Amino acid sequence: MTTLFNVENMKCGGCSSNVEKALADISGVESVTVDLEAKTVSVEGEIDAANIAKVITDAGYPAEAA
Repeated sequence: MTTLFNVENMKCGGCSSNVEKALADISGVESVTVDLEAKTVSVEGEIDAANIAKVITDAGYPAEAA
């Protein structure tokens, strides 16, 4: 299953990397795709969307499921 998140404050490759690193160790996350232009993050896997949004937000990028 793929879940899309709207994410604020992402502006560069470093931001993308920070989000990917924050999600790397989350159980159930199979892959992460960041689109800086659209300010979205697509997460594939069996995940709890609220938990993923919290992890992204805690990394400094306010997020919510799209």
